[in-house]
Amino acid sequence: MRTAHAIIVFPGGVGTAEEILYLLGILMHPKNADMPYPLIFAAPESSRDYFEKIDQFICNTIGKEAQKHYQIIVGDSATVARAALQGIDNVYRYRREYKDAYYYNWLLHIPPEFQAPFEPTHESMGKLNIHFKQTPYALAANLRCAFSGVVSGNVKESGIRCIEEHGPYEIKGDPTIMAMLDELLRAFVSQGRMKLGNKAYTPCYKIIDS
Repeated sequence: MRTAHAIIVFPGGVGTAEEILYLLGILMHPKNADMPYPLIFAAPESSRDYFEKIDQFICNTIGKEAQKHYQIIVGDSATVARAALQGIDNVYRYRREYKDAYYYNWLLHIPPEFQAPFEPTHESMGKLNIHFKQTPYALAANLRCAFSGVVSGNVKESGIRCIEEHGPYEIKGDPTIMAMLDELLRAFVSQGRMKLGNKAYTPCYKIIDS
């Protein structure tokens, strides 16, 4: 991210949601408020519903301000290319004005909570602060960790083993956010984005109001 001039995100699943929240959390930090950083969510028409649900979840959790940091472009690769070129031009202009390097984004502030990897365990997942009474970038960081845990429980050997030994992770938080998170994850399940192969999906998590 330090060296990128533009990022284009294609539809995936819960892992893509984790990456999106990571990016938005950094871009929403007050020290990065005025920095141009093109972020484009690009999808074929068949995946429109994926990004519409992501967009709604972002708006209702970390806020409408977050939507200013990205574009959603569906079924139009030419428009994606034009938007990326325009975004890169804006980055060049900004870096010339502030005398930042073209090869490395020295001015981009990476908060400490985004520098260290999150290690999902039953204890760390249970301690996540998923409530509205915090800064939007901090909420994005905690939601990113929640999605990271789901990814681990779904596909990573260590996470799968942990779930087999101790049962599903418990994700706790504000009832409103938990309802929206549950709805989004259920949508991923129905779209077949939460599993590998053709086996029926067994959730590796429980959503709990607190």
